[in-house]
Amino acid sequence: MKVTLARHGGQAAAILLRLPPKVLDTDALPKNAAAELAQLVAAAAPAAEKDRPGRARDAMSYTITVEDGGRSTVLAQSDTTMSPAFAALLGWLEKHFAQQ
Repeated sequence: MKVTLARHGGQAAAILLRLPPKVLDTDALPKNAAAELAQLVAAAAPAAEKDRPGRARDAMSYTITVEDGGRSTVLAQSDTTMSPAFAALLGWLEKHFAQQ
């Protein structure tokens, strides 16, 4: 599974435009971390489909793209409409990327 995280908007919008999305391939993770990520993705997917990003001045929005087995799923939410499951997935990804 390959997971891509892109950030949009917010007060750092001009800076973020120049940064490429962050990409994580679960083949490079320990098995327990890959399993935890898969569980977080499974929990966030239904919530992300219900709650589309809303508009708020200077709010960040996040797009997490999951590619697995030839399928691509896009999860998108913002700071103002983020579900707890999406927040958990985003937090896990941000923690992982900070450790790289």
